[in-house]
Amino acid sequence: MEREEAVMLLKCHAFSYDDLSHPKMENGFIGSLRPFRGQLIEENFHELMEILRVLAPELARPSLDREVMACLWGITHMARAWAVEPEGMLRSNNLISDEQVALMEQWLNLLSYAIMVLIEGGGEQEAFWEYHQYVQEEKG
Repeated sequence: MEREEAVMLLKCHAFSYDDLSHPKMENGFIGSLRPFRGQLIEENFHELMEILRVLAPELARPSLDREVMACLWGITHMARAWAVEPEGMLRSNNLISDEQVALMEQWLNLLSYAIMVLIEGGGEQEAFWEYHQYVQEEKG
């Protein structure tokens, strides 16, 4: 995946892409939560982590792309507000199970940790270490 595709997909997952008819807008990370169709799409999480891997070198630079950062921040904030927080629309309306809440929280923790480490210049190995552990556990 090249940077241009990564940024386009990131915008779709953040629900900030200009083409509202793009399939990823409805089924992307944020789009799939509103309206919530009862399932978290794990492929979206893995795609976000791959996008981060592509963008990792530029996230370590002194100056960051504001649009990229807005998408990353928006994804982590909105997903947590809607799916994890007790007063969020999914939990307060009993649309999401406790297991799904725990999974979403785990995904958001892995994503935000990787973003933090990359921005701090901690390197890709550290940024993705916990994610690799998660993938290994899933393969079990």
